[in-house]
Amino acid sequence: MLRNYETVFILNPVLSDEQTKEAVSKFSDHLTSNGAEIVASESWGLKKLAYPIQKKKSGFYFLLEFKGEATLTSTLEVILKRDERVMRFLTVALDKDAMAYAANRREKLNKSKATK
Repeated sequence: MLRNYETVFILNPVLSDEQTKEAVSKFSDHLTSNGAEIVASESWGLKKLAYPIQKKKSGFYFLLEFKGEATLTSTLEVILKRDERVMRFLTVALDKDAMAYAANRREKLNKSKATK
């Protein structure tokens, strides 16, 4: 049974734009190659952290929303743990209310991009 998940991860701020894109591509490729469907992928940019992580005060935030098997999240988390570029990550299962909220948020984001 496919469930909806959302993973937010923070990448090291010293990475170049190309290195961050390669890292995100690696994680999304792992998901798609194991039967998941990527619903949304967002870059939230460089943000200040609430507290230092690995002596860093900022990081690149990314969001991956996907549909997949429950076992897929554990393999994704192992890959995230082993990657030195990832400072923190969090994966959550989305219920119907969270899915509706995420869809509404994406719709507003797309509208704001279209008006620019």
